[in-house]
Amino acid sequence: MSKSIRRVQAAAEAAGLEIEIKRMGESTRTAEEAAAQCGCSVAQIVKSLIFRGEESGKLYLFLVSGSRQLALDKASALVGEALKRADPRHIREVTGFAIGGVSPLGQPDDVLRFGDESLLGYDVVWAAAGAHDAVFSAMPGALFDAASVKRADIA
Repeated sequence: MSKSIRRVQAAAEAAGLEIEIKRMGESTRTAEEAAAQCGCSVAQIVKSLIFRGEESGKLYLFLVSGSRQLALDKASALVGEALKRADPRHIREVTGFAIGGVSPLGQPDDVLRFGDESLLGYDVVWAAAGAHDAVFSAMPGALFDAASVKRADIA
């Protein structure tokens, strides 16, 4: 098990969230690939999108349904500064996760996390677990709580 996957598992355990991390054997980097591998709808896939504050340089994590797009204007208003896509190398340096495996769990404390309220409409959602082919399922409210995610209308 990779260091990143172990960190996701440890974060879930520390938060009291029971998860089973599955290595799918094929890529789950995109919402479509993940849905096909998990046997669920694209809407039940949690996209973990990381943006960088243009003024502060801080990283922000936004969780959005695989069938929706992040509303950058809403996200910027929520964090109080303009946002731009973060550099993949910088994301890896700060979070320890590579693009395609960025998990809501196991994030550094200084990465603020927000989740789109639309995800709460599903019984189960699937999120990345620290590698390009690793995922776990959870009830969305429990996932938001375990990951210290602030609920908001961001899609």
